[in-house]
Amino acid sequence: MIAPSGFKESLSADQVAAMIARGVRRVVPGAVIDTLPLVDGGEGSAAALARTTGGRIVPRVTTGPMGRPVESHYAVMGGPGPRTAVVEMAATAGLRLVPRDARDPGRTTTAGVGELIAAALDGGARRVLVGCGDSGTSDGGAGALRALGARLLDASGNDLPPGGAALARLARIDASGLDPRLARTELLVACNPWNVLCGEHGVARVYGPQKGATPAQAEALDRALCRWADILERDMDVPAGVDLRTGPGSGASGGLGAGLAAAGARLLPRFEVLLEHVDLDGLLARADLVITAEGAIDRQTSRGKIPAEVARRAKRYGKPVLALAGTIGPDAHLVYGSGIDAFAGILPAPVDLAEALSRGEEFLADGAERALRMVLLGTALNLAAPGRAGAGAGAGAVR
Repeated sequence: MIAPSGFKESLSADQVAAMIARGVRRVVPGAVIDTLPLVDGGEGSAAALARTTGGRIVPRVTTGPMGRPVESHYAVMGGPGPRTAVVEMAATAGLRLVPRDARDPGRTTTAGVGELIAAALDGGARRVLVGCGDSGTSDGGAGALRALGARLLDASGNDLPPGGAALARLARIDASGLDPRLARTELLVACNPWNVLCGEHGVARVYGPQKGATPAQAEALDRALCRWADILERDMDVPAGVDLRTGPGSGASGGLGAGLAAAGARLLPRFEVLLEHVDLDGLLARADLVITAEGAIDRQTSRGKIPAEVARRAKRYGKPVLALAGTIGPDAHLVYGSGIDAFAGILPAPVDLAEALSRGEEFLADGAERALRMVLLGTALNLAAPGRAGAGAGAGAVR
């Protein structure tokens, strides 16, 4: 069973699954392989949900994270129930849309997300599912709310410029122009519940550096987002019991979760929503070996990432889990606690980032082959840990 995520800015989940399968077949040509490329709300989520439900993709031109027009899209899901649209925030505000030499999460905007929500409502959607992941923004969803009709004003009554850094000057939110259809729409946000808006583990401190922020910028952005949460709670009709600062998912996609929650959205654990339409558990139950993958395995993997979710479910059926990764980062060993039995990097030697990205398919197929050969070596030895059933037979078979 091959159930990977995509490798950010390199390979889609479909490509990752195909390359792992290629590597496996080099070693075991007759293997029966089930592949289930998985999405976590980030890149490819709208297309994947449209494909699995018999829906369709609706192309749109939206405001990108840098404020310039970008080609984007949302999906209309098929199947029974209310007309449901899927807005993939990465399709309009993703990190891949921000040039590497211009990355500054204090300036980028989620305006395109609000534009896609409005377009879905124009198309007759009664339910809108917003997928969070792979974001290039940290504006707390301010751009999305502005695109949906809210005004963000400074102490002089002037509209703030886009970006999270400007929220440090926010004095008041005028929500009188907010799209009234939102109140009649089921707005669901599929997010990582580990991501919170403010504090030591807040989105600016944890993810700001990945989006180009210096340590000083990340601290300033955290303060701005905390101010944003305070004023949202004061000026918006925030549902009772919703914690915009440290509530689960409030920091999703640079704080988009908090902004949309203030507009009435429900923040839901992403796999609860996104895996509803696939038979992951059925495929895991019949597998002998489960292989998952993501771009980097590190301390964040166990905090709601696809490999950890796959491993958690695989362990219900007692299945061994191997994880492959483009890079192995700090505290990668923590993934053992989530049910991953072994992990391996796919790079054969140190290479620069540009080469790693351009040769991703080659490295992944080769890495999968190497990893599976090690798995087969272990099964050939047939060793068991001392004290376990069969240990004597296994040990006696090795000379």
